[in-house]
Amino acid sequence: MIHMATSTDTIDHVTLQHLVEAGAVRGADVVGQPGGWGIVIKYGMTQRALAARRGAIRIFSRFETLVSYLKGIGISQFVVNASNYDPTDKKTHRPDSAVRMKRTFDAADHDKWFRAQVEEGVREANDPNTVWVSNEEVTAMGVERRAAWAKQAKRLAA
Repeated sequence: MIHMATSTDTIDHVTLQHLVEAGAVRGADVVGQPGGWGIVIKYGMTQRALAARRGAIRIFSRFETLVSYLKGIGISQFVVNASNYDPTDKKTHRPDSAVRMKRTFDAADHDKWFRAQVEEGVREANDPNTVWVSNEEVTAMGVERRAAWAKQAKRLAA
């Protein structure tokens, strides 16, 4: 299976097009995956997997689509490794979509929490009973707290 750890191990479509136009591509391997096909591009002494828009490895579910893609950018000869291809493992979503969706929901939850915190802060600031503390007073309290913590740390270290 194609398994790259970071997006630096991948190549995007635009870069691949430029390499093909420059005649720098020395080969392409089509690698079978559960539910689809990936592409590893060879150029110079480097090999990189073709990435989708967000940096994840691009998987083609149909071999015909992959062949049309490669021919469309100017690669008409490639090596096929079908040893890990499993046609019965048709994934209904890209492998990274569950992670992406979780991040989206987490971000929405955080945004909701953050907005509630801001609204609460504005309500407190607008409340006529709010006691305001000057910057000088806050700075002095910070100095006192740090001194107390340093004193406590010395006692614990002894």
